[in-house]
Amino acid sequence: MGNRGTSNCLLNFGEQEGATGWLIGKPGQGLRQMFTMMNEARISVGMGAAALAYRGYRQSLRYAQERTQGRAQGDKIGPPVAIIEHVDVRRMLLQQKVYAEGALALCLYCANLVDQSDDEAEALLALLTPVAKSWPSEFGLIANDLAIQVHGGYGYTRDFDVEQLWRDNRLNPIHEGTTGIQAIDLLGRKLLLSDGKAIELLRARITQTSERAQAAGRYKKFAWELLSFWKNVADTLDGLKAQAPNTFDDATLFLRAFGHGVIAWLWLDQAMVAAELAETPFHMGIDHACRYFFENDLPQARSWLSVVAQHSTLVRKMPIEAFA
Repeated sequence: MGNRGTSNCLLNFGEQEGATGWLIGKPGQGLRQMFTMMNEARISVGMGAAALAYRGYRQSLRYAQERTQGRAQGDKIGPPVAIIEHVDVRRMLLQQKVYAEGALALCLYCANLVDQSDDEAEALLALLTPVAKSWPSEFGLIANDLAIQVHGGYGYTRDFDVEQLWRDNRLNPIHEGTTGIQAIDLLGRKLLLSDGKAIELLRARITQTSERAQAAGRYKKFAWELLSFWKNVADTLDGLKAQAPNTFDDATLFLRAFGHGVIAWLWLDQAMVAAELAETPFHMGIDHACRYFFENDLPQARSWLSVVAQHSTLVRKMPIEAFA
């Protein structure tokens, strides 16, 4: 499933005359050395997922602009219109846009942190790596699913590429650490077991963006909602600290909400920049995408945090035999 035509190989060392190995780093630090490479690979997985999501978006957008079916709402005698004229199709396209371009913004932000390579950037990068791997993989896949839906019956045939893009992207929530592993990494090593420096750096940058938005006035409501959401994240973390050994029961749900909070911040930041430039269709698209994410997706993240905060033990207490 997915990645067809990819060349892979297995390396075998020392089959004939033996092999020599050299120690990298200090003894007992092998896992730390490995994660230097693993974290880079995880960001690459996120970037690949974002690219697949964006390609699916562009293809379904073009199809919606060309495919004619149905009349405009309220028109009983006119000719068929391009399906992008139908509001539900536009909704699916906009949902793809906020996921695909939001994922791309996240990955590029992390790539910029790699280039900066100072202590602050490294702390932020470590915190955001599980998000950069998992959020594009999970929500880029949803975008690819919507691309199939826009194509209708053609979407699940090989006459169009969107079905292949979905298959390829379905691998990304799995390899280089499943979503569940990323969730435990974020909630455990990066938050609850850390000194808290990285999350404070992130919240400081989010606060700066929110204050700029409040001062400008145009996105004042969204700025307030963003600050309120991250206060909710902090409160949820405080509550989880007292829940051992059940701390990680809803880690994946927490990761999903945390990722939405980061993407909301990046959309607000982009919208602030776009608002200062000449109004073009591209800039209008950023504005509408930002508004859509805050009005439709961030409220979902609030509900996920609410579930996490309930500390339900239902799943943990469900007997294994009850899965029969």
